[in-house]
Amino acid sequence: MSTEESRHVYRLHSTLELPLEDLREHIEEATFPDGIADVEITRRNNTLILKAVAEDESVSKYTPTAQLKASVTENRVYEEDPDERRNAFRWDEEEEEEIESELVEFAAFKGDRETVLQNSLLQYQMFLVLCGIAEAAEKGTLTAISEREGDLEATQIVEGEPRPANIEVVEGPRDHDSGQGGVNWRDNKFISD
Repeated sequence: MSTEESRHVYRLHSTLELPLEDLREHIEEATFPDGIADVEITRRNNTLILKAVAEDESVSKYTPTAQLKASVTENRVYEEDPDERRNAFRWDEEEEEEIESELVEFAAFKGDRETVLQNSLLQYQMFLVLCGIAEAAEKGTLTAISEREGDLEATQIVEGEPRPANIEVVEGPRDHDSGQGGVNWRDNKFISD
């Protein structure tokens, strides 16, 4: 059994957001998992694609490797929190001085597995790259269920910090119907025997 077959990402949800400059720096300095030689960053308008470059040179250049997809947004970043400043100067009737700020581009990895993590070749390895990005991000959450060597693993990283996570099996809405849709005719009080 190859390592690719024994590693899967089943569920993933991400709300990660970090400055584009920080993301580029993180990727330049990152050590990639086995199987990935490099990660190429491509930008098309407001979409950012981080594509795995396979170590295995027998992989055709036309074979789509796993990629991470993010949207690029511009956010105004203030030197200090404008709400705190307003509250501190509420009693002062003088004109408030302008708070220094700048527009910063952010990479937002937001959505579920199919939106954020695409293509199956090296998918688990790119998931590990995403976990590294999650630990570098100060904003957002990454939750996932993956499988490694036959064991399910839960991952949760909140605002850059890995947190304990469990996999919980719950009844889905389909389990309550036991396959029947509509009215349960046997227990209907409007029908007499």
